Amino acid sequence: MRLKKALLLGIPALLLASTSAFGAEPSFGWDVGVTDNAADGKKFLYYVYWMIAAIVVFVFVLMAFIMIRFREKANPKPSKTTHHVGLEIVWTIVPVLLLMTLVYPSFSTLFKQDIIKEADMTIKATGYTWHWQYEYVGMEDQIDEIISKPLSKEEAGEDKYLLATNAPLVVPSGTKIKVLVTSDRNLHSFSMDPFWVKVDAIPGKINQTWFEVYEGKEGTYYGQCAELCGINHYFMPIEVRVVTKDQFNSFVASGGDYASLPTGKNAVQTAALNK
Repeated sequence: MRLKKALLLGIPALLLASTSAFGAEPSFGWDVGVTDNAADGKKFLYYVYWMIAAIVVFVFVLMAFIMIRFREKANPKPSKTTHHVGLEIVWTIVPVLLLMTLVYPSFSTLFKQDIIKEADMTIKATGYTWHWQYEYVGMEDQIDEIISKPLSKEEAGEDKYLLATNAPLVVPSGTKIKVLVTSDRNLHSFSMDPFWVKVDAIPGKINQTWFEVYEGKEGTYYGQCAELCGINHYFMPIEVRVVTKDQFNSFVASGGDYASLPTGKNAVQTAALNK
């Protein structure tokens, strides 16, 4: 009787909770997609999220039904069934069909990330021990290479420590950026979650990826090395400052002087985009 009451109360509660969950948008580490790849990736995560939620509810209801329907009191003479061909076929085929529904959205998302469109700008990111170095390919005579190292806790503040750097990578919005990624010595990983970018940095090999931040989404975005690259792995943050095209042109004209970028109220806002 206690089990029956618990199940009768638990099932509506679970359904109510799942209904509330379906009405609320889950968060996956960032609030908005600031690139096409990030937007597509988030849609795919939503799809998987709702599928998992539906499976959890179905399994719970099925288990509750079995515990009530086939309890000892209701079945004084229990069934001696050992297998059921039809049921076994169903619970084999249905999971396969569910997995098949993931094939297209997952592969298409990966395909879009892998196909690098004709880029407007190329940047080479090299992982060292322990910092990142950025070079603007084809613009070496205008901007020197950027050696980006993390700020101390006193300089960065508690919330941006091991995220903020002394020299962020500066790129314009609305521009297709190709990133050539390599490493000087250790295995690293250039990972920028807000852009849906993650590519390994391997010594002696150049991998590549791309991103294009929407115009109107200018801001400072943070990433980190996603490879266990050694004792100071945590000391490899990635800071990307996305500015307007006019602001980037001013940055280039000044020879890469960060003082040419807006500050204070005129600076791009990003706190809400990088929780």
